[in-house]
Amino acid sequence: MPTDDDTGRASPPTADRRAAEGAGDPRGGVDPLVPPRPAGRPADWRRVLSVSVLAFFLWFVLDAPTLQHNAQVSPVGARRTVSLDLVGPIAAVSRGLGLGHVVSGLNRLLDREGNRPGNGAGLAPEKPVTPLTTPPTTLPLPTAASPLRPNPHVELRVLVVGDSLGIDLGNALVPDLLATGVVQATLDGQVGTGLTRPDYYDWPTELGTDLSRDTPQLVIVMIGANDGQDFLGPPDVPYGSAAWDATYAARVASFMDEATSTGAQVLWVGMPPMQNPVLSAKMDNIDAIVQAQAAKHRRVAFVSSATILGTAQGQFTPYLTTPDGEEVNVREPDGTHIAPGGAEILSQALLAAFPHDLHIDLPH
Repeated sequence: MPTDDDTGRASPPTADRRAAEGAGDPRGGVDPLVPPRPAGRPADWRRVLSVSVLAFFLWFVLDAPTLQHNAQVSPVGARRTVSLDLVGPIAAVSRGLGLGHVVSGLNRLLDREGNRPGNGAGLAPEKPVTPLTTPPTTLPLPTAASPLRPNPHVELRVLVVGDSLGIDLGNALVPDLLATGVVQATLDGQVGTGLTRPDYYDWPTELGTDLSRDTPQLVIVMIGANDGQDFLGPPDVPYGSAAWDATYAARVASFMDEATSTGAQVLWVGMPPMQNPVLSAKMDNIDAIVQAQAAKHRRVAFVSSATILGTAQGQFTPYLTTPDGEEVNVREPDGTHIAPGGAEILSQALLAAFPHDLHIDLPH
């Protein structure tokens, strides 16, 4: 028992005495002055599930453009179609809100290596494109000697068509054309589409509707990002075969014939280099086929975007430096789509090509 101190009150036990008394404590030496630590409670499974679902939803929204790209380049089949249908709307929302830049910023913060200048396969040197000449038609093309100069009284009607990269371009090009005050411009873009899968989206039929409704004098085309896949049969025509190249060339030529059938000119914009070297090589092949077909059409001009959105050697880069030293993000984090800064650079390059390639003078 503790002894009384000078005040007559019982003195508290010393540490040594507490240890000695605890030695015989049936509870295993727990100090009676210190309350026992409560046992940890297992996490509520409902809370864990809610947090997990929220985290998955945030990841899905932020990474939707990349998931969409992965679906676009996947093998043809029901799985690809369902994936595009599910991911497409979410990817459109993600791009519209600019959420891809959040992912890009995190990648730069974490110093991830994927999205760096110089990655991807370089494009082969371009073949010279046959200059545009005036064909025998009731709607003659403008020539270098007699260029077309639209004015507010007679506007130039322009139609921009394409896949998701065509939409990226059109979102910058259409406002730039409208800003001239002498152009009436329309954009018809469809995500996940191309010329190899008319069963998924029939571009020739859509183009016919556009031509009838908008009666364009100039059609700007940017299609091809989803076309590096087999043609459905029977029999299937595998990508990479000579038969595939011939079939694709025929479809491109037919699309050019249709686009020019009402007297319009066509400006076909090639695909930019991609971060994925396999996809970049496919785009190189597709560009070569399109450029060869453009050279056979008097009303079609081809403009490569390889060195406009890539390095001087035509390789992938997510950033470009302007002449005044400003660094511009030109590609989205998925390494495929075009960022707003890149779309504006490409738009200005096309406008600069109007007088040279199309003999169309627009006010500056």
